[in-house]
Amino acid sequence: MRVDKIKIQNYKIFQDFSMSFNDDLNIIVGDNETGKSTFLEAIHLALTAQLSGRNIQYELSPYLFSIASIRQYVVSLQTNPATPLPEIYIEVFLKEDSEGELAQYKGTNNSERKDCAGVYLRIGFDSDFSDEYKEYIKIPNEVQTVPVEYYSCTWLSFANNTFKFSQLPSKIMLLDRSDQKMQNGSDKYIAKIIEDSLEKSDSALLSLLFRKQKEVFASQDSMKKINERLSANKEDITDRDLSVSIDVSARSNWDSNLTLYIDDVPFRYIGKGEQGSIKTKLALQTKMDKSQIIMVEEPETNLSYSNLNKLVNSLIHACCEKQLVITTHSTFLMNKIGIDKVIFLNGAVALTMQDISDSTKDYFKKLPGYDTLRMIIAQRSILVEGRCDELIVQKAYYQIHGKLPLDDGIDIITVGGLVFKRFMEIASKLNKQIAVVTDNDGDYTGTIERYKEFAAFPNIKLCVDADTTYTTLEPQLVKANGLTKMNELLGKSFTTEIEIIDYMIKNKADCALQIFEKGEGVKIPQYILDAIQ
Repeated sequence: MRVDKIKIQNYKIFQDFSMSFNDDLNIIVGDNETGKSTFLEAIHLALTAQLSGRNIQYELSPYLFSIASIRQYVVSLQTNPATPLPEIYIEVFLKEDSEGELAQYKGTNNSERKDCAGVYLRIGFDSDFSDEYKEYIKIPNEVQTVPVEYYSCTWLSFANNTFKFSQLPSKIMLLDRSDQKMQNGSDKYIAKIIEDSLEKSDSALLSLLFRKQKEVFASQDSMKKINERLSANKEDITDRDLSVSIDVSARSNWDSNLTLYIDDVPFRYIGKGEQGSIKTKLALQTKMDKSQIIMVEEPETNLSYSNLNKLVNSLIHACCEKQLVITTHSTFLMNKIGIDKVIFLNGAVALTMQDISDSTKDYFKKLPGYDTLRMIIAQRSILVEGRCDELIVQKAYYQIHGKLPLDDGIDIITVGGLVFKRFMEIASKLNKQIAVVTDNDGDYTGTIERYKEFAAFPNIKLCVDADTTYTTLEPQLVKANGLTKMNELLGKSFTTEIEIIDYMIKNKADCALQIFEKGEGVKIPQYILDAIQ
């Protein structure tokens, strides 16, 4: 069983959302607050009817509804008492691995009216509360949110049948390494080892030995002294005997007192990164057999690249025949698993890069250090050839706006002139706003021709100066400012433009840094200004 597609209406950040899945790997990327965690939560909710480990009926809250749907309801209610209450609706279209395994879930009871397999969850108004609701809206001006107390949940298959989560042919597993519930991962793994390794007689013997040890502890003189003091001061508490002791009633609670040790250090005292990695691997080992859909939230948390690499290899190996959904901020992880499997999430939309060229896919897999994710999650990006260009673009933006580009969500990314087309291809697929600042290298026509395939994309701007007499950044700065001003900016006294250009080229980084830090009044070449406007 695989998830083929999900549709979400009015659930938290998602007002009207739809996304299709790859059968194997799905890498969900996006900026903070774009809905990555909510997305995984919605899938899990639709397939289990559970939220935070409890049935959704007991977790209903106005905060589960999208803000837009609540606002629309509240405003409309002021003039129209018949305004329908907003509903949350999540449906998951399923794809079967073997013929017939999802027969009981097939039907046309879905938004597309297709005869296919799937399940849906609807959280809506319960008409049994009609009288109470009329009383609730009697004074519309006092209504500020939806009355979830009058809501109920419907969880059905596309065949319009009820079912139990245990009846699904395969299970879904959600791993959130930041979730405190995963603290029990080590305990569950120990329990599995005990179950798989010990005979019934061995387990009973260990239980007996553990109970005897507790009895020995309870008989110690220190315990007797404590109980003597309790007995002497029990009048205000009870007329019966009062004492404290170890609970010796349970037959087999010995296993709950075990914990993992890593190099003789208790599990909870090792580093957060190692804890998270071990928890993830333990969860995979203890639940993998029954789970066909694996969801992992930000596995890179607290991990270095080398340890992340080990964890990713474990994930890929463990989930090679399963559907894996990962949310991440990590460019390394995104490139290593496959940039063609990336799904860019931005609240209302999900865009993929499945159609990206093979050469670009291979390029980013080989060079994971290139920060493609920065371009993907930034509101807008300006791509430059080198660090010097980056400093001058930053300076230009600061002179105009009084702040750095990143303060406005604009990322200046040094990628190198030879790979502009790789990033432009990704931007064209994801409709990301980018500007490319490049030298003309003495061939303006050739430069324009090199990127002509992206000329028709309104979200991609190529910024290059047409004057081939001034081929790169340094000559362009001299052209814009003149010899006298450049001598003043750099603290030099060259007598010709050729001399100062030669100096700037030989000292690129120092000159660019000096202009960035102290270059008040420097004039910026127009092609660079075009990139920031």
